[in-house]
Amino acid sequence: MAFVEPVTLKLRGIALVPLALAHEDGLRAAAADGELWKLRITSVPEPEGTRGYIEAALKMREDGNRFAFAVTDEASGTVLGSTSFHDILPAIKRAEIGYTWYARRCQRTHVNTTCKLLMLTHAFEALGCNVVGWRTDNFNFASQRAIERLGAKKDGVIRGHAIRRDGTIRDTVMYSVAAGEWPEVKAQLLYLLDKPRQP
Repeated sequence: MAFVEPVTLKLRGIALVPLALAHEDGLRAAAADGELWKLRITSVPEPEGTRGYIEAALKMREDGNRFAFAVTDEASGTVLGSTSFHDILPAIKRAEIGYTWYARRCQRTHVNTTCKLLMLTHAFEALGCNVVGWRTDNFNFASQRAIERLGAKKDGVIRGHAIRRDGTIRDTVMYSVAAGEWPEVKAQLLYLLDKPRQP
């Protein structure tokens, strides 16, 4: 039995559904909103690479080290982006959240906060994780701010850690939330979702 079993997570009009080949057209359309594959600091697939992106995610699910979701609008089923549990370590009950991206129209909205609340709730309250982590490019300052806004703690920087899509080598900034910190982080996420958004 896999540590992360197939599950659909829903909250406030957002549904995280297990990523499948049927999401290919929707993912391609979401990535096209902002031509996100042109950003050197993300892993968003180019249009012609969308099917391969899904197939790679499904292979990683089969291997037990990643579980990818399509982020969808619950009412319409429209694909808004994707996110995953990855680097899953069942023996120590640790997983990371990553491979996260959204169509440009969904950025700086409630979508990311909702997804993180869904995934963290599942990780800590259903899977019994001890720690949930994140990693991001040292030049992805927007991602770093978003992770810190969730209440995650910065663990450090791994230098010369990964190759970007343009062939340059990046440093990776690591963050985490421990199980004991989850109640406070959950309260903060609920607060962020309920407070009025700035235009």
